[in-house]
Amino acid sequence: MKTGTPDSLRLYLIRHGETEWSLSGQHTGRTDISLTPNGEDEARELGKRLRGIAFDYVLTSPLKRARQTCQLVGLDKIPEIEPDLAEWDYGDYEGQRSVDIRQERPDWNIYRDGCPHGETPAQVSDRADRLFARLRARSGNVALFSHGQFGCVLGVRWIGLAVADAQHFMLGTASLSIFSFDPRRPAVPVIALWNATSQATSNTVKQRV
Repeated sequence: MKTGTPDSLRLYLIRHGETEWSLSGQHTGRTDISLTPNGEDEARELGKRLRGIAFDYVLTSPLKRARQTCQLVGLDKIPEIEPDLAEWDYGDYEGQRSVDIRQERPDWNIYRDGCPHGETPAQVSDRADRLFARLRARSGNVALFSHGQFGCVLGVRWIGLAVADAQHFMLGTASLSIFSFDPRRPAVPVIALWNATSQATSNTVKQRV
């Protein structure tokens, strides 16, 4: 069986719906909070976009906000819990906003500096690479329910860029991105779709600041 080729593997990355902390801009790593009512609606709306796609596998972060999104999207497949899809471990910066952190560390950039007592960029990069190594052994359509900043890391690592380059990527809540391969050059991974939302304008302002 061929694996990791354009006709055998397509990854659908889905960021969870809105939470209170995604609204406030607080870094939400391992804090296990729920979706807001609007976040639940976002997930249901995204589910309409995914109807008609036959998924061979559905993997979700173990965190509640991702699992709720997975359930509300309503794919016809029993999800697998995948610990490597969890959000960045923010350590001492859990629950803080970037604007507040930069009052003490003006040049701080999570994708370059990581978080004290949390994950480093190298650790997050290794986690993404480890996940992709396992996924390339599968075939078909795979749904991945994950998070904002780790989702951006997945994006850059899929196409071979460094974690630091993830600062140029953004993911709105309940967004859809698709990773696949160039059909003309089967060895080349591509991002076929990035950050597609039903409310693109409003989701832009919900990014962490």
